Amino acid sequence: MTLDCRGMLCPLPVIKLAQTISEVAIGDTITVLADDPAAATDIPAWCRMRSQELVSAENEQYVVRRLS
Repeated sequence: MTLDCRGMLCPLPVIKLAQTISEVAIGDTITVLADDPAAATDIPAWCRMRSQELVSAENEQYVVRRLS
């Protein structure tokens, strides 16, 4: 699943991710496209706080694996 959050400012990309993560099966990934510079800090922090795996974060693309 891809979540296009380009053009959204903090904290909207993380809010959208939080709202959408339950739509994918445990073990599957969501790719978040986010061009807000704050996403580089916010998305990894959200993954740590919610015990989800940040698979990769590069080129304004964040891949998050649902672990629970």
